[in-house]
Amino acid sequence: MIPDPKSYYPRDFKGYGANPPDPQWPGGARVALSFVLNYEEGGENTVLNGDAGSEIYLNEVPGGTPIIGERNRGMESQFDYGARAGVWRVMRQFAARGLTFTVYGVGRALELNPDVARAFVEQGHEVASHAWRWIDYHNVPEEVERAEVARCYDTIAQLTGRAPVGWYTGRMSPNTRRLVAEHGGFLYDCDAYDDDLPYYVDAGGKPQLIIPYTLDANDMKFGVPPGFTAPGGFEQYLTDALEVLRQEGGRMMSVGLHARIVGRPGRAAALARFLDHVAACPDVWVATREQIARHWMKVHPPHAAHGNR
Repeated sequence: MIPDPKSYYPRDFKGYGANPPDPQWPGGARVALSFVLNYEEGGENTVLNGDAGSEIYLNEVPGGTPIIGERNRGMESQFDYGARAGVWRVMRQFAARGLTFTVYGVGRALELNPDVARAFVEQGHEVASHAWRWIDYHNVPEEVERAEVARCYDTIAQLTGRAPVGWYTGRMSPNTRRLVAEHGGFLYDCDAYDDDLPYYVDAGGKPQLIIPYTLDANDMKFGVPPGFTAPGGFEQYLTDALEVLRQEGGRMMSVGLHARIVGRPGRAAALARFLDHVAACPDVWVATREQIARHWMKVHPPHAAHGNR
């Protein structure tokens, strides 16, 4: 039964309203900039992982239908590029500029490439949980999803030597936020796109910090229509977004990256130019999502109502 919208409507259209809080970013920065590298290669749909068919999402040939009951070796090869070459190119670019990012790490993908899992930590990046598999969890049974939250958490802790403190599923289920809160150990949850600042919600009867993510300042737009058709458009979009937020001040910006997408040479060139622009901005704090979460919880702790923004 659908609840009466006049008495119950579980969406927050108010947010912080006209007067958002001052984040008090370190060093007086006007913007906290969070780069996220999604590492998913090997965690996608494939019969090798016990799935019914092959992956069709976020690749160089958008659309199509899955091959059922068999491997799609061409599709797998596109994903493999991210693990074999793209991820290392992206890490070299960030290392050259002394910048760090947060990894949204799919548990199965990291399990299949422990070398890259260790390299993330060795280079100072944060590894957060991106679910056990890179699939749509909407219809996954609750008990299965609960077990996979724990499995992803444990796998990352074992591979990197440090338990993850952040969570992002993407294609979440109605139970995801509650299951993540019930598991415990997570400082923040990123399954939201609705603000330019962190905020708290009530999840499982306790406050959960939400650090909104992005699907617009994201290289995934190269793989979905309408999206970026040339690297210059991607670079310009990121630059324009950052400049608007710098002008406003007191904001956070997320940039979403994928090893198999921005790790391709032509797109990596655009990312390099944007990183150079960022490095030249003294009022931008490039931070991992864990750093942002810990800062926010210190400066703006949750009040008793939990759901404060």
